[in-house]
Amino acid sequence: MKLQKQVFSVFAVIALLSASAVFAGEDGSDAEETKTSGFEQEGDVENVREEGGVLVLTDDNFDKVLDEYDTALVEFYAPWCGHCKTLAPEYEKAAARLKDAPVPVPLGKVDATVNVDVAKRFDVSGYPTLKWKKGGEWSDYEGPRDADGIVTWVSERADPNYKPPPEAVVTVTKDNFDEFINSAELVLLEFYAPWCGHCKKLAPEYEKAAQSLQYHDPPIPLGKVDATIETELAKQFEVSGYPTLKMFRRGKPQEYKGGRDQFTIMDYMRKQSGEAAKLLPTVSDVKGFMDKALVKVIGFYDNLQDEKLRLYMDVANGMRDDVSFGYTLLPEARDMYRVNPGSVVVFTPEKFWTKFEPKYHILKTADKDQAEIASFIQEKLTPLVGQYSAQSDKFYAEYTKNILCLAFYTVDWSFDYREATQLWRNKFAAVAKDYKDIKFAIASEEEYINSLMVDFGLADSGEEFNVGCFKEYRKYKMEPMEEYDDDEIREFLDKLKKGKLEPQIKSQPIPKKSSSNVKVIVGKTFDKIVGDKSKDVLIEMYAPWCGHCKSLEPIYKDLAKSVKKEKNLVIAKIDATANDIPDAYKVEGFPTIYFAPANSKDAPLKFEGDRTVEGFKKYLEEHATVSFGKSLRDEL
Repeated sequence: MKLQKQVFSVFAVIALLSASAVFAGEDGSDAEETKTSGFEQEGDVENVREEGGVLVLTDDNFDKVLDEYDTALVEFYAPWCGHCKTLAPEYEKAAARLKDAPVPVPLGKVDATVNVDVAKRFDVSGYPTLKWKKGGEWSDYEGPRDADGIVTWVSERADPNYKPPPEAVVTVTKDNFDEFINSAELVLLEFYAPWCGHCKKLAPEYEKAAQSLQYHDPPIPLGKVDATIETELAKQFEVSGYPTLKMFRRGKPQEYKGGRDQFTIMDYMRKQSGEAAKLLPTVSDVKGFMDKALVKVIGFYDNLQDEKLRLYMDVANGMRDDVSFGYTLLPEARDMYRVNPGSVVVFTPEKFWTKFEPKYHILKTADKDQAEIASFIQEKLTPLVGQYSAQSDKFYAEYTKNILCLAFYTVDWSFDYREATQLWRNKFAAVAKDYKDIKFAIASEEEYINSLMVDFGLADSGEEFNVGCFKEYRKYKMEPMEEYDDDEIREFLDKLKKGKLEPQIKSQPIPKKSSSNVKVIVGKTFDKIVGDKSKDVLIEMYAPWCGHCKSLEPIYKDLAKSVKKEKNLVIAKIDATANDIPDAYKVEGFPTIYFAPANSKDAPLKFEGDRTVEGFKKYLEEHATVSFGKSLRDEL
């Protein structure tokens, strides 16, 4: 027994030594999983840990480590952050390259959820946040987030002879406007006013985006126009508020639908770069391009030099945010769908097929211009009875000004419930086919039970199938049916078209008469007061909890008092959180202010001027149509 214990002890020692050999090098240093810094350091910081070549910094070692370096780049991250996880491999590649650069620069990282002291010191409020150090001064990192871009940006600024780059945003006037919009395939242009607060907030973000996008392949220039000076340009592009951003592709204007900070601007413009329509070189590619749930558009041509192909490509570029485009030159593909060269085909998703309309729609483009092609595609994006949802509601928005009817029920496309979903949809389609002037769609009761169905007055219906319709932006409900009945639906639609139904309007009680100079409007009085074509109306959409609205209140009252002698001018306000407001008066924040001149109630002007009594009065005097001594005859 004693001998066995001695043998066991020997083996235990051998095992321990073997394990030590695995986890340590000859000099006893940590194994590859936990490297120490490869940069020359002194004292307590020489053993700072690295992960993927990136220095791991903490509250305790942050200053000790970085005091040793003249230049450094540091990322503040959160372990759960998706953008941080995307950045991590690029950041590590950049760290490895910069370690061996002519002017070595360390890259570090701080887990800001653990090391809260240093994160607070740098005002970290989002992830990832990157900070750049040079000569003892810290600043925001404003460069790209891929390895090549990081290396280029850091290397340039680490050079002792580096000078800050000139402003990347191009100042555009009427003299260089044409040159700028044609200087690249894709450019972005901001129309601003020097006094505009939103413009001032955008300016540094816009410049950062411009600095980065000038290195994009190909470069994407960003420009700015002072619309208060270049009034002709502002008028030409219908600029009614500031800042207004316009995108130009090959010199032609397109709507900008991106964000207003550095990275959303960069992301959107990068996605806009290049052609939207994808070449489908084989029949297999054409078939594979189809989707059972999404609309797809294919252009069929016989050569790349066809002028109509270029026209189609331009349409695709303008609609790339809404639908996927492809094109093919194959005669076999044309034969498969029985189309001629120069045809544009919109394919309805399989799940929205009905026996009442074709599975795809063909447009022969020989005599069509770009606008006609785009209009055809836009119209066919919504099938006879499609689905209204958070993803597709933008396709249906334009129909709310005419008539859009929605059927609310349990919409479930999973295998077990797909048949029931299609049963109700096909019943609705049997009615829809007879009303060509109305757009129809189904909508998930589960998705809208606490929102749109409440607005329609249908949330407490209790029935499994309910119908609500938009007409000229107003909402109308059909009284719930105990059993589905085509005739009841048709009767409701006929009355709706003839104007014999009352709309559902979310509204506070109509206020009693008041001596206040500011007119209080509610949902039920909006059309009557704001829509009065004998009055100019300035209306503020506010929220009771909004601090900016409360700050504006005394100014707004003083304004109303100062212009009370103007009998054809109304200064009004409405609680936008408690009342329905027409879509033409879109609320994008609080307060939102519109001017509805007597001659243009359907196209009100969003007020973007100086929010002082003097600023409001100046604006009103300039834009009035029936007040301040003006009349509609003067406007004509």
